[in-house]
Amino acid sequence: MLLVEDEPEMASAIRDGLRLEAIAADIAGDGDTALELLSINAYDIAVLDRDIPGPSGDEIAKRIVASGSGMPILMLTAADRLDDKASGFELGADDYLTKPFALQELVLRLRALDRRRGHNRPPVREIAGLRVDPFRREVYRDGRYVALTRKQFAVLEVLVGAEGGVVSAEELLERAWDENADPFTNAVRITVSALRKRLGEPWIIATVAGVGYRIDAPEEGERG
Repeated sequence: MLLVEDEPEMASAIRDGLRLEAIAADIAGDGDTALELLSINAYDIAVLDRDIPGPSGDEIAKRIVASGSGMPILMLTAADRLDDKASGFELGADDYLTKPFALQELVLRLRALDRRRGHNRPPVREIAGLRVDPFRREVYRDGRYVALTRKQFAVLEVLVGAEGGVVSAEELLERAWDENADPFTNAVRITVSALRKRLGEPWIIATVAGVGYRIDAPEEGERG
């Protein structure tokens, strides 16, 4: 999980307590660090303090919701008025716990959120040696873990979902970017190129000239 908390002693105490419960936590002491960690790691749950330096916990929650990852959000904050709780849930929080709190209650709430999410986990997809887990945002190729950016993962998820069919650049732009994306941008080509390199040789993403891209199972010994 990701713990966003700007009080170092409290953050360390929570992390150490969760470790005893077999729950691993990364700590972000400010909003900028939280956004950076979210861009490179796939977390099961985010625990957010609302009043932090940099982008607020509310802004972090908005970004998580907008990403479409489905990551559960628990707000852990001193803002304990009913209006505070209402606004937190309106932002997309799945649970709300006010300070001071008992660590065991936090653990129980985290496990409940994880169980709830587990009932709606999307299926793991496998094709041509690729294993894509949308729930944990993990990718393996021939058993080797492949670290991808959020955008690279989104593009790969669309391609794998096509099950070998061709996906146009326009469709990738529509499904992996937002509605404000420039239709004339070369972002798709650049992202696909970077994704190919991350996945390694033999190249598994084929370009269909004038049409789009597809997942291709290379023949034995074939190199890109």
